[in-house]
Amino acid sequence: MLVRTLEVGVCGTDREISEGLFGIAPQDEQLLVLGHEALGVVEQDGYGFTRGQLVTATVRRSCCHCLACAEESPDSCLTGDYSERGITRLHGYDRELVAEDPEQLVAIPKSLGRLGVLAEPTSICERALRHSRTIGGRQPWQLERALVIGAGAIGLLATYLLRLADVEVTTASLEPENELVEQSGAQYVSTHDNELSALGKFDLVIEAAGNAQLMAQTLGLLRRSGVACLLGIDPHHQTVELDGPVLGVDTILENHVLFGSVNAHRQDWLAAVDDLDRARERWPEALEQFVTLRLPLDRFQEAFEHRGGKATLVLSD
Repeated sequence: MLVRTLEVGVCGTDREISEGLFGIAPQDEQLLVLGHEALGVVEQDGYGFTRGQLVTATVRRSCCHCLACAEESPDSCLTGDYSERGITRLHGYDRELVAEDPEQLVAIPKSLGRLGVLAEPTSICERALRHSRTIGGRQPWQLERALVIGAGAIGLLATYLLRLADVEVTTASLEPENELVEQSGAQYVSTHDNELSALGKFDLVIEAAGNAQLMAQTLGLLRRSGVACLLGIDPHHQTVELDGPVLGVDTILENHVLFGSVNAHRQDWLAAVDDLDRARERWPEALEQFVTLRLPLDRFQEAFEHRGGKATLVLSD
């Protein structure tokens, strides 16, 4: 299917690739076209889609030779030979037109409109929560109280998804205040003035700040049978500290689990689109504030330097 790109989100992965820290160009090519958080429109009818229909597309594609990919779960690829739009071995969506496999397209409802550009980061959060509930549900467990560390796009979206499920949420980050967190009904706490250990214990902790020391600390913040999910990435070579009994005693006696999550299954994309639309209905003004900067493609450097909300590159109106 031919898809015309409307808008593409910018995230930390794009910044790392642009700095040469990450990313793999397609085979026999020197350049990689960026852009994996896509919103576009279908250019012609076909495969159940109609011209002008809003769509996004999955990012990770099968390696074609492992059990997970054979069972249509490339998000759990066992070989690492997968490809990813705009990241690994496949060009991304920062271009006017893209030829895409219709099986990878995900329809965006008209009601969601341009907010459909948030589908990819939301799908990451959906997978994390789906796996967290599966892990927690291996035994009698109830998700009542959650802590989200980090208030970037992933942290905010995780907060809103948890609030959609009426979970009591505390979101912690460095900034002195965060109105978007509070508009969802969650509590915001600045880590500049408060220690995470003073916030109590939680059934679920999501680390979305990308800080390895905080990742280690999540284990000490869990209630009995608690689950900690790592979504941030910290590539720095460093030694992190953890009180011995937290790992050697509490994690065992209190049935704690710490796991990492990346990318998303197609079911997570579908859930992301549905929940984004539900969030738009529940908090219409708040959700519109998630994207704080929209720029044309030739001003990409400004988008890459932007902090304090989601930046996107607009390729077409």
